[in-house]
Amino acid sequence: MLNLGILAHVDAGKTSLTERLLYAAGVIDEVGSVDDGSTQTDSLALERQRGITIKSAVVSFVVGDTTVNLIDTPGHPDFIAEVERVLSVLDGAVLVVSAVEGVQAQTRVLMRTLRRLGIPTLVFVNKIDRRGARHEGVLREIADKLVPAAVAMGATTGLGTGAAAFTPFDGAAGFAARLVDVLAEQGEELLAAYVADEESVSYARLRAELVAQTGQALAHPVFFGSAITGAGVEALIAGIEELLPPAQGDPEGPVSGTIFKIERGQEGEKIAYARMFGGTLRTRDRLRFGDGREGKVTAISVFDRGAAARVPEVTAGRIARLWGLADVRVGDHLGTPKPARTPATAVARGGHFAPPTLETVVVPGSPGDRGALHLALARLAEQDPLIGLRQDDLRGEVSVSLYGEVQKEVVQATLMNDFGLHVTFRETTTICVERPAGTGAAFELIGKDPNPFLATVGLRVEPGPAGGGVEFRLEVELGSLPYAFMRTIEETVRETLQRGGLRGWEVVDCVVTLTHSGYWARQSHAGGVFDKSMSSTAGDFRNLVPLVLMSALKQAGTTVYEPMHRFRLELPPDTLGPVLPVLAGLGAVPLTRLSSLVEGEIPAARVHELGQRLPGLTRGEGVLECDFDRYRPVRGPLPERPRTDHNPLDRKEYLLHVVRRV
Repeated sequence: MLNLGILAHVDAGKTSLTERLLYAAGVIDEVGSVDDGSTQTDSLALERQRGITIKSAVVSFVVGDTTVNLIDTPGHPDFIAEVERVLSVLDGAVLVVSAVEGVQAQTRVLMRTLRRLGIPTLVFVNKIDRRGARHEGVLREIADKLVPAAVAMGATTGLGTGAAAFTPFDGAAGFAARLVDVLAEQGEELLAAYVADEESVSYARLRAELVAQTGQALAHPVFFGSAITGAGVEALIAGIEELLPPAQGDPEGPVSGTIFKIERGQEGEKIAYARMFGGTLRTRDRLRFGDGREGKVTAISVFDRGAAARVPEVTAGRIARLWGLADVRVGDHLGTPKPARTPATAVARGGHFAPPTLETVVVPGSPGDRGALHLALARLAEQDPLIGLRQDDLRGEVSVSLYGEVQKEVVQATLMNDFGLHVTFRETTTICVERPAGTGAAFELIGKDPNPFLATVGLRVEPGPAGGGVEFRLEVELGSLPYAFMRTIEETVRETLQRGGLRGWEVVDCVVTLTHSGYWARQSHAGGVFDKSMSSTAGDFRNLVPLVLMSALKQAGTTVYEPMHRFRLELPPDTLGPVLPVLAGLGAVPLTRLSSLVEGEIPAARVHELGQRLPGLTRGEGVLECDFDRYRPVRGPLPERPRTDHNPLDRKEYLLHVVRRV
């Protein structure tokens, strides 16, 4: 069993290659066309209309004795979150590069992440039949921009014509010498043996070392071909079978898996896609997942030769669709969490995907559609948690966080096609965050004015490490409160910080410590009737925590941070002069500047504008690569985000809301 991902920059031919692999394996009788909307994996109506992959899709075929679950992923950067979820379940990957366009911006982002995660990866250079196709030039780009340990696995003939072909290398001396050059960098024993006696290092040993280093994501074999004509595809299939390691996992061990996708069936039922890392999961098994939620598996299907087949059980290494887990979410671990990957190739910096940095208000075409819109967006957020649904009860509005304008168009079309809802969007804004600037503390005691709640809560807020999220600590005895109250305090702390700090943005990278706690135990009248006015409840803590937390945060102060992207801009040397002032006007800071290359950072809010202006400034020859790098303090006027709740900083208004709600 091998779970294989196909990844690429948009339009490199990823979905066409998937079709060709299925055809070569005998799963389909005719190769589908992206342009005609007849491919196996682009099954959504919107995917067929646009000719792009939006949701990951799984199909299966057999190579020799190996069953391959092939996962086709989106190529457009607006849907990078879908790719990120898929990477966590892969045993290996094929990264598709165009022989004409070569290594592109998204190609680099994908390869950096594959290397960071240690996923064994083959490179397939597609479109050798297209005019302008290159061999040596693309190989140099792969070695210079993607991975130095790239191994060309064959030669091409007839480039740029319909007769273009790929011939795999055999054990000829030239290929063996190239293998030694690449593999000796990581194989000390191989190098020592070669230096001692060249003749003692056989081609079979070199091939075995190539298999080993590919499996460790140290070496990256490169194949050439055409998904349209089929050239080179047989060699790629042979490489997949020989060079990529099969799925691991003990079917007799404890159940362990990960949910990487959720969809709805024809009857509206939730279907969860799971990669099994250990154990055997059976129909009617009760399963724990996520943060302690549970569910009963009512049905299981696996992928078999292009179709989904119902089965009574699924074992380690396989991908399955599960029914019955109503509360499951994307990213949930099933049973025992799998051990984290610790690859030798993990890079020290970068490689992670950007969080969504844009937000927009979704406006229903009719005011009467607000309820239906919220339900529809909740369904979309269920499938893609990074959509980041934000409900504004004060204004009756709902916002979503997004990666880009194309994703916004897809959301709009999906709401119309799938839910019959016509919507428009307000202006897209950048999502900032707040971090505590210092330390602040506050407390309110039970039975002491001005505290109207039957609870004692004291909290201290202080800065935490960048990227550390929110850490909740205790400075009180664990048994000083019932567990339910302690859990309510922590949950409310996290919810309050997520709703927004002093300027309305989510508060991140902080440590919140519970310093005071107290409650009144359950009280009853003489007749045994419970008296809420004399007894603390979870609601008392839920209502008091925001007041105390925001008071502490006000004392600490906050700094507003905006998302920054690191950019790399390749351009003709004679256009550098006109481009530099534009970069400065957009708030970009060049860190490296050569005659044909500028690297630096730019506010995420200005990336779209730079991309739009670049073709005119560089005669269409400029190549821009951007990905999220960090948050930096906002320079200039501080942006505020309208609160979606009743602000705990306004004590009077907040308490009035609590009274009305009760």
